[in-house]
Amino acid sequence: MATRRLAPPEVQPKEFAFTAENLAWAKTQIAKYPDGRQASAVIPLLWKAQEQAGGWLPQKAIEHVAGMLGMADIRVLEVATFYTMFNLEPVGKFNVQVCGTTPCVLRGADEIKKICKRRIGDEHHVSADGKLSWVEVECLGACVNAPMVQVNYDFFEDLTPENFEKVLDELQAGRMPKPGTQIDRQFSAPVGGPTTLTDPSIYKKKNGQDAEPVGAALTDDKAKRPGEAANVRDAGTPQAPVADKTAPRGR
Repeated sequence: MATRRLAPPEVQPKEFAFTAENLAWAKTQIAKYPDGRQASAVIPLLWKAQEQAGGWLPQKAIEHVAGMLGMADIRVLEVATFYTMFNLEPVGKFNVQVCGTTPCVLRGADEIKKICKRRIGDEHHVSADGKLSWVEVECLGACVNAPMVQVNYDFFEDLTPENFEKVLDELQAGRMPKPGTQIDRQFSAPVGGPTTLTDPSIYKKKNGQDAEPVGAALTDDKAKRPGEAANVRDAGTPQAPVADKTAPRGR
């Protein structure tokens, strides 16, 4: 993997500070950790800073997060440069991350990269209209539907040169195309639909009559969309301790 460095000084903003809304959010994240452990909030705060900065992490944003957490700047820089989910230079409105791991390459990822280079330019280059940029990344976890790309928060799977060109056409027009598989497939099910347990006679209604086929329970437009963050949840309800039945009982 290439060395990850900060963007050159000429593109760096002179200052960065969280908005009032993001500052309040950041404080709730820090409060989740006990005194002396505030540094544990570094990744969510960097993620929020990247989101606020338009999809990348300026140096001043890294320093701002370090100051909030009482960390040395270099410690936060180590985190930002280690995790590739943090972009260290400006990206387009739609940042295309092309999976270049073996399953995707075997299924045609090299062709997807060629299209990106032809239509957008070199990796990390932002198109003249500011809408597109691209980068090759490691496995994004959709190997069954390879090749695939991630655009901002959405996955686009089962790509071919033809349907990927259409995805880029929509992005270039400023529209987010339908995410998920780009062929006749439900999630990661077999192409063409279910192949087992398709006989409706094996399903019974409560009254004993045969059930009518109801079709797919979900479709791709109802899934793989960003929901509430995993760290935004109600705290679990404390449970009473269970007595140890093997301990000797008092008299």
